Amino acid sequence: MISDSSPTVYVVDDDTSILRAIARLLSGAGYRVETYSSPRDFIQSSMGGGVGCVVLDMHMPEFNGLEVQHQLASKGGALSVIFLTAHGQIDQCVDALKSGAVDFLTKPVTDNSLLSAVAIALQKSEARYKKQREINSLKDRLASLSPREHQVFCLVVTGLLNKQIAAELGTSEKTIKVHRARVTEKMCAGSLAELVVMAGRLGVNRK
Repeated sequence: MISDSSPTVYVVDDDTSILRAIARLLSGAGYRVETYSSPRDFIQSSMGGGVGCVVLDMHMPEFNGLEVQHQLASKGGALSVIFLTAHGQIDQCVDALKSGAVDFLTKPVTDNSLLSAVAIALQKSEARYKKQREINSLKDRLASLSPREHQVFCLVVTGLLNKQIAAELGTSEKTIKVHRARVTEKMCAGSLAELVVMAGRLGVNRK
């Protein structure tokens, strides 16, 4: 059963016959599908921020596929991209794959090839979405720290002892212990090692 939270496959192709055929195939396979005959309409649409992929024609009026891919990248999100083309060129294929495309398929594409590519693209999108949610959760936790707690966090993850941090910040070791406990609690960390991993994922530097 398809729900509002189901992954969405967006199909963007100015050839309406191909658009309908792909949409019919994907819908028949149980996917939630949205179609666009205009790349501009697709870019301007209010796409969901969840798991999904784009089956994208390379050669279209207004924007080519690579331009659409670059605009998607600038928006962030977790959508994966699959390119379709009847006029594939090696340099375009290389550019597309370097920019993160999952696959580059030549028309007429077989049903099995497209369904296989979509399955892989959605798996990659789900992994990316999960990673983004985890990072956003870490950012929210980091934002909950007070300025002093943030300083302590940045110093703790460098391996400094409480007394060394106290000396650097001009306060007592007892105060640092209190701040450190609050940092650990607010960041939901079970150990110093977890704090270090979190700092690495957040790109936190000693300040």
